[in-house]
Amino acid sequence: MQGKRKICIATGTRADWGLLSPIAQRLNAREDVELSIIATNMHLSEDYGDTWREIERDGLTITERVPMAVATDSAESTVEAMSQCMSGMGKAFARLQPDLLIILGDRYEMLATASAALIFRIPIAHIAGGAISEGAYDESIRHSITKMSHIHLTETEEYRQRVIQLGENPAHVFNTGAIGIYNIMHTDYMSREALEQELDMKIWEKSILITFHPATLDKIPPRQQCENLLKALDKFQDYQVIFTYPNNDTDGKVIIELIENYGKQYPERVKVFRSLGMRRYLSMLRCVTAVAGNSSSGIVEVPSMGIPTLNIGIRQDGRLRAESVWDCGVEEKDIENGFHKVLSAEFCDFARKAENPYAQPDTLDKMEKAICETPLENIIIKPFYDLK
Repeated sequence: MQGKRKICIATGTRADWGLLSPIAQRLNAREDVELSIIATNMHLSEDYGDTWREIERDGLTITERVPMAVATDSAESTVEAMSQCMSGMGKAFARLQPDLLIILGDRYEMLATASAALIFRIPIAHIAGGAISEGAYDESIRHSITKMSHIHLTETEEYRQRVIQLGENPAHVFNTGAIGIYNIMHTDYMSREALEQELDMKIWEKSILITFHPATLDKIPPRQQCENLLKALDKFQDYQVIFTYPNNDTDGKVIIELIENYGKQYPERVKVFRSLGMRRYLSMLRCVTAVAGNSSSGIVEVPSMGIPTLNIGIRQDGRLRAESVWDCGVEEKDIENGFHKVLSAEFCDFARKAENPYAQPDTLDKMEKAICETPLENIIIKPFYDLK
């Protein structure tokens, strides 16, 4: 290919940008790459903290903004938001004409983005395919994006083999490790004092950081699950509780309402943040006793910080995990017992020594090489790779 490779990154949430940021900065520094960034969904929502500012704080420019309605608590509103995203992405792609699109993960706005790119014949490099998370529709979205993508950057060899099992060419499937682990190893951490000052709070010596998303395929409603979590937390009054907002999935606002009210009930003990951003989030992990909830971060990144994770419910079922991740059900007693386990001195000591299966020392280098050096000529037409 002659000239610069025009690479576009699409991002919709604080979480995916925290992972995409080092990739974007590495690509932006290359003379042979012309980088563009499309921000959509939660980034553009004041309700979720206007996290587009995180992109600019990283010294990068948002090339296109694709507004979409913030999904409320119905499947209908989520589908409507997806349709707006797909339409907006079509207009953005028509203007940008990228040679390659980078998408991370399994969010519904990324399904809409990938669908638009498919019609525009834009090759996709997909990060974090091949994973399993059986309790959410993210599971089906992730594999669907895999089938619309052409370069695959997986977090483990097990996930690489699963992408190949889906019919993808092994020559285009790269086991890079998880980019979140790179962030942990290369973050300029804030001190506890600086973090407390910036967040205007005192971080207790005994504290729990929680992110709880709707498990969109679970039969037990998110409201009931979150209420059970809060009742269990009542039994641990000597622990500070720090919540970050869930994603704007169906029923996400139900959880926001519950945790906000819980924060008002215990204003000294409970703090609620719309978004911490990557640097503050990782710095907070160095201060807390444990992480709880059902976010993939608790499984993929947190074990590398040497602290326990309490993974609640079925949302992450099937995902490869370190031994420092303890699984529990969604009933109040299940969650209470889970907290007793992960907060015990024995388990905290065990977590400090646990190995993380997602860790590789050269993840960013591998990603950069695959993104920038994989030939794009004739990559659009993909023969199905049958397993022998």
